[in-house]
Amino acid sequence: MSDIRHSLLRRDALSAAKEVLYHLDIYFSSQLQNAPLPIVDKGPVELLEEFVFQVPKERGAQPKEQTKDSVRQILFSSLFSPQGNKADDGRMSLLGKLVSMAVAVCRIPVLECAASWLQRTPVVYCVRLAKVLVDDYCCLVPGSVQTLRQIISASPRFCCQFITSVTALYDLSSDDLIPPLDLLETIVSWIFEDPRLILITFLNTPIAANLPIGFLELTPLIGLIRWCVKAPLAYKRKKQPALANGHVGTSKATKDSGTGAEKDSHLLYSKLHLSVLQVLVALQLHLTEKNLYGRLGLILFDHMVPLVEDINRLADELNPLHAAQEIELSLDRLAQALQVAMASGALLCTRDDLRTLCSRLPHNNLLQLVISGPVQQSPHTALPPGFYPHIHTPPLGYGAVPAHPAAHPGLPSHPGHTFISGMTFPFRPIR
Repeated sequence: MSDIRHSLLRRDALSAAKEVLYHLDIYFSSQLQNAPLPIVDKGPVELLEEFVFQVPKERGAQPKEQTKDSVRQILFSSLFSPQGNKADDGRMSLLGKLVSMAVAVCRIPVLECAASWLQRTPVVYCVRLAKVLVDDYCCLVPGSVQTLRQIISASPRFCCQFITSVTALYDLSSDDLIPPLDLLETIVSWIFEDPRLILITFLNTPIAANLPIGFLELTPLIGLIRWCVKAPLAYKRKKQPALANGHVGTSKATKDSGTGAEKDSHLLYSKLHLSVLQVLVALQLHLTEKNLYGRLGLILFDHMVPLVEDINRLADELNPLHAAQEIELSLDRLAQALQVAMASGALLCTRDDLRTLCSRLPHNNLLQLVISGPVQQSPHTALPPGFYPHIHTPPLGYGAVPAHPAAHPGLPSHPGHTFISGMTFPFRPIR
């Protein structure tokens, strides 16, 4: 019976059950030739239980599906991990077709493998896979985006990694790198329905001392902040292309500025910005629970530098007289994201660094409050009132440093505002 069992283990469940009944038919027919009432041995009974009734052979053994999941992950990684050779193009082409088909038929095991692949593969390959999926479901066939939208219930982990990938792909640096409206609607619907989706990878991944460089971030937070902050200026640039003489031309896009599609995109970015702020507020509790509050910045200061540079460049390119509202909205969103990210412990930087970073930006009242005013004390930290480590000291520094600018005579404070201890900053409405 042991030889038969080894043979059955290599078959699928239905085929194995049929094979068991076939062998037992032969076995009992042989027994009946020797005795009118054959004795049923333990071996045939175990085969029936294991391959017909799907009872594990050993009590306490792990279900076979867990073993299959592990093997599947290893095989997937072996097949599609880039090796830096000529075969990589073939690998990526096949991977794109496989994952696209998995989205179409909602094949959860493949989507879960793809989520792990995105987490362990250099970002240059991740954005290639993301581009294939965006083309298949947001560009080529009208209405197919509904298929993509439905996978949120099948594999939230894949959706989180997909969002991180597309925010790395579409950075709004040019008109071609503005996310398609169908993609934007899909991502906003996912996140607005459950903002915790953004944190799935972070909450379910062991945190290493040094995160690898050149891979996707643990969360799509920085990419989503980039979208929300740069969107007003990027869409204004797309709508009003500059002519050779330096004047802004009147194009069809300008005439259609009030179209429904543009209004929809503005509303979507506003909803997305609100969701990101909600996630940042919730993140403080998760960092505290993981004992990472003040020690792990999920939004790196080095990532904020190019964002601020892009805002400054776009503001210079656009005529301030025609883009004043867009510039103010971008700076308002930047200020809100900085304030909440610092208060939650997601962004670790000194106030001096922040002042230097934002010094070249156009004036904005809310941004001046953030970089010059006090920050309300977090209820989750054990520090005495009046101390705020994330702005006044480098990361991991929990020294007693006064939070009010008056304690630092060398640091200028904003001349036009009186700061009241314990008062929160007013929340500017999102346009």
